[in-house]
Amino acid sequence: MTEMKTKVAVVTGGNGVLGGAIAMGFAKKGMHVGILGRNEQTVNKRVEEIRQMGGSASPMVADVLDEQALERVREELEAEYGPVSVLVNAAGGNVKGATITPEQTIFDLDMADFDKVTQLNFKGSVLPTLVFGKSMVKHDRGSIINISSMTAQKPITRVMGYSAAKASVDHFTKWLATEINSKFGENIRVNAIAPGFFVGEQNRDLLLNGDGSLTSRGQAILEHTPMKRFGKPEELQGVANWLAGDESSFVTGIVVPVDGGFSAFGGL
Repeated sequence: MTEMKTKVAVVTGGNGVLGGAIAMGFAKKGMHVGILGRNEQTVNKRVEEIRQMGGSASPMVADVLDEQALERVREELEAEYGPVSVLVNAAGGNVKGATITPEQTIFDLDMADFDKVTQLNFKGSVLPTLVFGKSMVKHDRGSIINISSMTAQKPITRVMGYSAAKASVDHFTKWLATEINSKFGENIRVNAIAPGFFVGEQNRDLLLNGDGSLTSRGQAILEHTPMKRFGKPEELQGVANWLAGDESSFVTGIVVPVDGGFSAFGGL
């Protein structure tokens, strides 16, 4: 616990469902957590939730695609709490036009939306890494945790743009782990977590009917998930805490599935 209490973490998308759960998990371990997101109202709400449970958190209102805004909130946070040693790149999401529905083909892809989804999920992980990673290199200490997806590991229908962006996140994770250690030493690590299927605001209607029963999409997913259920956001906390802490000091360049066995199941 003492080691975790010395850490300052930033969670981009910490005002969302999965990023918020990871941020709450860090706070429970005694870390100070910066909640970074574009929506001031939801950022402040998450900060207040953490404070109400006895944790320490700061609001960081910024767009992950705005380098100047990222630099500004980093400077403000570090001036008060010290250098950031943990970064979770959890900001992301899908865009409708980059999804191919059963009634469409690949030729219906909206390239403007494809650009949006790749910018948000991929560039939105690279830019914060550059901004906060510089501080980690300066202080020779850090753990960068990207949020990938099962869509990066297996071809999954519909989510074409999102899958491509998350596959890029996987490659970036492994590439950067090698780059960082070869040029800046062993004390900065880069890993990723690949969540399986969790119910959030963006995909709720795709997975569940209004009465809570499974849609055909939701049923198909659970048929390929050995645990036969969706994940709970707090089930990401254990892996995130491990990757952020010194217990994983010899772990870098990996993508950890948290998926109820989805990635292990061959369908037979």
